[in-house]
Amino acid sequence: MDEGAWLTERFEEHRPRLRAVAYRMLGSLSDADDALQEASLRAGRADTSGVHNLAGWLTTVVARVCLNMLRARQ
Repeated sequence: MDEGAWLTERFEEHRPRLRAVAYRMLGSLSDADDALQEASLRAGRADTSGVHNLAGWLTTVVARVCLNMLRARQ
């Protein structure tokens, strides 16, 4: 299995928790889903070879995407 497919599977495993984090930050399910889509794209482009805690790293990526979305609202 290549790294991209492996990362996609891990992202899908964590999706419910990541969606909950995004929803709490953004207050909208549609915005949360948009944030997850963006986070998935960013994660796919990143080098995760040095990541030891993938769940924490994915949470950080989602949180940063959400913060960017909140900043854009202003």
